[in-house]
Amino acid sequence: MFVSNDGPILHADLDAFYASVEQRDDPALRGRPVIVGTGVVLAASYEAKARGVRTAMGGRQARLLCPDAVVVQPRMAAYSAASKAVFEVFRDTTPLVEGISIDEAFLDVGGLRKIAGPPRQIATTLRAEVARRVGLPITVGVARTKFLAKVASGVAKPDGLLVVPHDAELAFLHPLPVERLWGVGVVTSGKLRALGITTVGEVAAFDVRELVSMLGAGSGRHLHALAHNRDPRRVRVGQRRRSMGAQRALGSRRRGLTELDEFTAGLADRLGRRLRAADRACRTVTLRLRFADFTRATRSHTVPKPTNGTEVILAAARALLTTAWPMIADRGITLIGLSLSNFDDDAIQLELPFDGGPDRAALDVTLDSLRGRFGSTAVTRAALLRHRPQEEMPVLPD
Repeated sequence: MFVSNDGPILHADLDAFYASVEQRDDPALRGRPVIVGTGVVLAASYEAKARGVRTAMGGRQARLLCPDAVVVQPRMAAYSAASKAVFEVFRDTTPLVEGISIDEAFLDVGGLRKIAGPPRQIATTLRAEVARRVGLPITVGVARTKFLAKVASGVAKPDGLLVVPHDAELAFLHPLPVERLWGVGVVTSGKLRALGITTVGEVAAFDVRELVSMLGAGSGRHLHALAHNRDPRRVRVGQRRRSMGAQRALGSRRRGLTELDEFTAGLADRLGRRLRAADRACRTVTLRLRFADFTRATRSHTVPKPTNGTEVILAAARALLTTAWPMIADRGITLIGLSLSNFDDDAIQLELPFDGGPDRAALDVTLDSLRGRFGSTAVTRAALLRHRPQEEMPVLPD
């Protein structure tokens, strides 16, 4: 892993990524409200967002808000290809690229002034190259810190560019609403606004001890630092992801335990294959649930030894699902997901099938080979045949 020196940082963020890819590939969708996903909104174009449609909203509510929207099924392979093409542009701009999701990254351009010009010119060229080579709009924020660069891109959206000069950082930051601070979600925002604190500048005016007393030690110190634009994190190159996940949107109808178990098995198959392809092993399996009222729940289990075996992952996931079932049974569940974390890549212990049972590792390798050659749905569990397959979620480019 390489950590950059102190220099201007770009935060590049594709605009309404999935929806923009759909509008790029189908000219008839351009300028129209587009919703990606039927049961749950995975993405919405800015035309749909202007009508109140938001990511993770239920499909029925989204269509009530925007009845003339064009609803399309997600095409994960197309989004993954577009992401990889955009990251090629990033790396052609600077070798110091830290991807943070499929559609956004930090770029350190501190050493490029003599060969590529000042940061504004570099960002302008980057946006033009993404438009020319990939055909997608992208917003770029430029600042001295990661935090402020991300805030700048958020303010500049959509399809914009905003440079925050070093001598005007706090003048730009302090008038913004408190929700612009990383870590200020619905709960923290409610606490601050109940106290009459509505802007970043008002947060900055408090002594750190006062914020700690109001919000707790972690949040108080964190927000005090950000409100003064103190963010020492540098762009990190080559850092391996600390988790990987997959999920399935379920719509609004109630699901039984058997059906949820089938979806869980499909997610475990998908993640096991990705884990082995990345030559990694995990110890922690997390089950993620989202309900019709938009509340969420998670349950985690850590296995005794690092594993990349599908059956071990599935056994842990099934145990979590069984434990969580009492809270699921009487509630509408709209999304189920699994994530793997607590990676320990150098500690996979090879185990032989001494008991005469099946060689699970060999089976995993064989299935991976077949799916890699003939497609991810070439071999699947019989229980999943009655469900419409969903494409794999894209993976952050290496």
